[in-house]
Amino acid sequence: MKKKIRVLVVDDSAVVRQSLSSILESDPGIEVMGTAADPIIAVKKIMKEIPDVITLDIEMPRMDGLTFLRKIMSQHPIPVVVISSLTTEGTEVAMKALEYGASEIIGKPAMNAAQFINESKIMLCDAVKAAAQVKLKRRKIATPVATTVKPKYSADVILNKASSFKQIIDTDKVVVLGASTGGTEAIRNFLKELPPKVPGIAIVQHMPEGFTKSFANSLNNICDLEVKEAENGDKLYQGRVLIAPGSKHMLLKRVGKEYMVEVKEGPLVNRHRPSVDVLFRSAARYAGNNATGFILTGMGNDGAKGLLELKESGAHTVAQDEASSVVFGMPKEAIKLDAAEKIMALDKMAGYLLSRLG
Repeated sequence: MKKKIRVLVVDDSAVVRQSLSSILESDPGIEVMGTAADPIIAVKKIMKEIPDVITLDIEMPRMDGLTFLRKIMSQHPIPVVVISSLTTEGTEVAMKALEYGASEIIGKPAMNAAQFINESKIMLCDAVKAAAQVKLKRRKIATPVATTVKPKYSADVILNKASSFKQIIDTDKVVVLGASTGGTEAIRNFLKELPPKVPGIAIVQHMPEGFTKSFANSLNNICDLEVKEAENGDKLYQGRVLIAPGSKHMLLKRVGKEYMVEVKEGPLVNRHRPSVDVLFRSAARYAGNNATGFILTGMGNDGAKGLLELKESGAHTVAQDEASSVVFGMPKEAIKLDAAEKIMALDKMAGYLLSRLG
């Protein structure tokens, strides 16, 4: 039998602890080994039995989640999935948690409609499975075999695949990038190396609604580029980076010689919204040989087929190598499809892009 991922749920709300436990236990590959009402209780449980993954609320009595997270990562690193509210303050603190070493951020599951409950289950269980595969610096954790689940939908539900690709002439260059687990830090490092005069960059980072705006703002503060959460109709031009908003798909479009993005509702694609496949397919259709596509660290296969479509359209395509990936899932799947022209370490990507621009 496959080894189950053992999870410790830490939250001060008994209702939330029960709800999270129920959702996680519904997945045959996950076992809730216990719950804790605050970090002090959690520490006592960890001393007796070390979990594979911790789900962690940020705002709790006796010790806040960030303090607990920093102690874990500095002493005995364990993969942590942060479960945060969607308040402005909550999203900012959750972004800080990623800097402190949290593997994933998930919004607190909605319990008011069957669709939202189902999507919350998918996102929470996938986040825990991804976290269990994260490579930690100070503690080696056995990588469990992820439960294979067929994607609910492909990119076809948002945009049909083009039957053929035309060479696009006299159009500005554009960059599209997709990432998931470990992607926030990878994207940060990539963008920090780029000067203002680079092509427009459209990014899908798997992240819940409400958190992408804080993520974009944090990037805007440290980069020489203009970074913002995308809004429908935003133009994409030199020196600008648009981050797909959580819970919405983002497509690249072209009007004349100008690029813009379309932000739209839709079902989960490859178990995600936003989906990398959706962005990549639209870039293959509307940018083609003028595009460069990057697929970075993350669990699952979202973006693999889209990167292949980019390659078939004449675009340049790059996958992150295993050594520099936090989770070698998405790049690995793209490489299996022979979708990547280049496979390289994260710290080589900015230089590669700049060399291509001449």
